[in-house]
Amino acid sequence: MKSIFIIGIFAICFACNQKKSSESKIEDIQVSATNLPYFESPDFTPKWEKVKHKIPDFSFINQNGINITNATYKGKIYIADFFFTTCPGICPKLTKNMNILQELYKENDDILLLSHSVMPWVDSVDKLETYALNNNVDSKKWNLVTGDKDQLYAIARNGYFADEDFKKTLDESEFIHTENFILVDKEGYIRGVYNGTIELDLQRLIRHIKLLEKEV
Repeated sequence: MKSIFIIGIFAICFACNQKKSSESKIEDIQVSATNLPYFESPDFTPKWEKVKHKIPDFSFINQNGINITNATYKGKIYIADFFFTTCPGICPKLTKNMNILQELYKENDDILLLSHSVMPWVDSVDKLETYALNNNVDSKKWNLVTGDKDQLYAIARNGYFADEDFKKTLDESEFIHTENFILVDKEGYIRGVYNGTIELDLQRLIRHIKLLEKEV
């Protein structure tokens, strides 16, 4: 019985090492490339040359009542996500990790953050302002935006490919809730997607930002 237990433990350890090895190989492929890949579809198949897809034009209102558009992020690397202020689940973790990024890049004017409310009928400008104050959001670095629901959901699904369920159901009435952080380059191309609740993915995002900073 003891020998079976030991064999079981060995098998689990071997499987974990195999998984880590596989993940490392994927990371090596991305990091060893001259540039990060580009993405143009919800399945996030990497393309190693520029694609047609860019983040579409948008216009939303931030926590200070200021209009935020593509021009706000022109020539900037930015990380986008989707949240709502009353979320008891993954959003606090997303906000915590966005705060880590805010602190890390606080002196870097070329890197910004953008969080979209997926519950704009609740998240008024006043609500966003309170949320920003409670979570130490620096409005010079990080915009929390609200606006028209249809426009917010359209850009989440068709711009950032952030709604994983939508590609399966095509149900436009379905509520969007995603843990994704999306990395966008200075030209508006999607260059990476990461689970914003996982520390390892956050570190991978930081490494990839360094690669983008080196691009001409």
